[in-house]
Amino acid sequence: MGMVIEQYDVYLVSLDPALGHEIKKSRPCLVISPNEMNYSIQTVLIAPMTTKSRNYPTRIGVKFRGKSGWVVLDQIRAVDQVRLVKRLGSIENNTIRKVKSVLQEMLVDSASN
Repeated sequence: MGMVIEQYDVYLVSLDPALGHEIKKSRPCLVISPNEMNYSIQTVLIAPMTTKSRNYPTRIGVKFRGKSGWVVLDQIRAVDQVRLVKRLGSIENNTIRKVKSVLQEMLVDSASN
């Protein structure tokens, strides 16, 4: 058993090899998979963070370690835990609330049909 990975923690993640428009290199990423998943299977769902972005509905502004950046929820991916290099910290509760609400709009149909 390696490190205990918690939902909404930020890890430095090695994203290469990446193709096309995928975010590449090692960069901070937000863990969005629930803890039951993080504790029991070897993959985690992450959303890359970047300082270079425009304001899209699927990107959440975040201040992390004194820098302004974005959590890129349109680039969520499953990665093996071996790609997680080290824990960098976690995000604030108000940012977590925004992430949850955008994920719900993106992935769960909010329109009534």
